[in-house]
Amino acid sequence: MHAARSLSSIGYNHDAMSSKPPPAPATPAAMLSVRGLSKIYPGPRPRAVFADVDLDLGPGDYVAVMGESGSGKSTLLNLVAGLDQADRGSISLDGVELTSLDDNSLTALRRSHMGFVFQAFHILPYLDVAQNVGLPLALIGVGRDEAARRVAAMLATVGLGDRGMSMPRELSGGELQRVAIARALIHRPRLVLADEPTGNLDQESARQVLQLLRERIKADGAAGILVTHSRSAAQTADRILQLTQSGLSPPASP
Repeated sequence: MHAARSLSSIGYNHDAMSSKPPPAPATPAAMLSVRGLSKIYPGPRPRAVFADVDLDLGPGDYVAVMGESGSGKSTLLNLVAGLDQADRGSISLDGVELTSLDDNSLTALRRSHMGFVFQAFHILPYLDVAQNVGLPLALIGVGRDEAARRVAAMLATVGLGDRGMSMPRELSGGELQRVAIARALIHRPRLVLADEPTGNLDQESARQVLQLLRERIKADGAAGILVTHSRSAAQTADRILQLTQSGLSPPASP
């Protein structure tokens, strides 16, 4: 297993960029620390989506977030990824406060330290499988030979070692989601965010994809957040949390 990179290795200077108070203390082993996160939808009658969300994840931690439709599960992922702005709270990854970073720094951080898996795959139809998987490496400047080696190894890991030259239209839904997982993990991200990754899959394909996602998060020492409506999908994570307007908490017993 390759050693995890720190954010300081790609040039982030938190002290220089931050003008906000530091977040509340995190668990010592936490790689991702979320404190007091709140989001409000504006309008004539502003509506609180959620408030006071706290979450700590260390290397290899994998948590599932469930909640009613409209509870803000995808919004929570967007906030953690720096794609949306919270109204209150802090988000720290490897000790760097994301809410203090500018747009360019957030983009660089996402490219090098986060991996995303979506329900709709988002595979580019005009690139072959290997090219799709290798995109994150191209974005962070990995050399062609090294990228080719890592893509071949990752495709073998996800059971698609012989499909590198195939076009997306030639793959099944389950295979496309494996491509998406390979692409999300190829650059060895510190944080993996999965938004309903099995929503478009049959039961057996969903089982295989969820098993693969868990195995790779554990093997790479990443932290993972799975957002899902499915109880069976959520049970593949280490723990399940329920998102409500008042924050995250263990779900009530059925």
